Amino acid sequence: MSFASKSGCPMCGIVASAVHAPAHTPASPSFPGGSNTPEVVWRDDNFTVYRERAHPVSSKGHLIFVFNLHVPSLYTLSASDLPLLVTIRDLGRRLLTSLVQPAENSYSANSPITANSSRFLNGDIPATDRVALDDDSLRIGFISPPFRDNKIPVTDHLHAHAYILPADLMGWWRGVGYSGLAWYAIDDLIAEIREETSNNRIRSGPKPKHAPRPIDQVPAAGARQGLSNGVETTHTGLGIADPEDPERSPGARPLSLNVNLGGPSWSSGAEPAPPLRRSPSAMSHVELLSPHQRHATGS
Repeated sequence: MSFASKSGCPMCGIVASAVHAPAHTPASPSFPGGSNTPEVVWRDDNFTVYRERAHPVSSKGHLIFVFNLHVPSLYTLSASDLPLLVTIRDLGRRLLTSLVQPAENSYSANSPITANSSRFLNGDIPATDRVALDDDSLRIGFISPPFRDNKIPVTDHLHAHAYILPADLMGWWRGVGYSGLAWYAIDDLIAEIREETSNNRIRSGPKPKHAPRPIDQVPAAGARQGLSNGVETTHTGLGIADPEDPERSPGARPLSLNVNLGGPSWSSGAEPAPPLRRSPSAMSHVELLSPHQRHATGS
C-alpha cells in the first residue's frame, strides 16, 4: 500500500512546508504574530507537530501530530507501529509540558527556539523551573472515525491530538469528537495492541500513580513477532528506523537512499518514497475496537 502525499490535503501541505527544518529538532517559526499559519514546533522523519492556534480546544495548549506519510486511517496501524505510538505519547508529554513553563524560559511563538528552551523539549527541566503538570491533566490520542473535529475536518490523513486540560475552548458540539464516544486515548491503544500481540494483561490491576508500568520502559514491547522455532515474523511498519537505535523500532523502514544529514531529502514537487509493506495476506492483523465498541463490550 502506498502512502504518498496527496494533492490538496491540508496535512500533506503542512508536512511539505516543514520539510526544510532539520530533522529530529524543534522547528523555528518564521511567521508574524497573529498569523494563522501552522506553527510547526517539531519535525522528525515520522511526524510533523504543529500548535493549533486558529481553533485550539484548550487555551493552555493544543498540538497536532501529523504523520509525514499520508496514512488514511487509525486502523491502518499494526503491531509493528507500536514504537511510533509510544513516541507520540512521550514526545506529546514533553512538548505540552514545555508550553506551560515559566515565561522567561518557555518557547515563544514570536521568536526562534533557543538552546535554553529546547532543553524543555528533551525533558531536561531543572526542578526549580518545573510547573506542576501531571499526566492526568494531559490528553493525547486520536479521534476515531466516523467522528471528527469539526474545526479540523481532515479525515483521511492520520493525526493525533495532544492538549492540556481544561478544554475551555472546545464547545459542546465539537466536544463529541473528544468524548468517550469517539476519543481513543493513546495509552489505551498501546495497551490494546500489546495485549493482542503478547497475550499479557497490560491494563489489569491498579496503575501506580506517577510510576509507569515496567512494560512502558520498553518502547518496542509487543512490536516483535515470531514463531516457536525462533523465526521472526515482524512485518514492516510505517516508521523510519533510527540509525542510532534500530532496536527501538523493530520492523521500521530504513531511511531512503535519498537522504542528507538533515533527514529525508524530498525535492520540490517530489513525493516521499512509499513505505515497504508486505501484502495484506502476509501481514498480521490486530483487531482494534473503536471507543464505542469497547464501551459496548465492557472492556
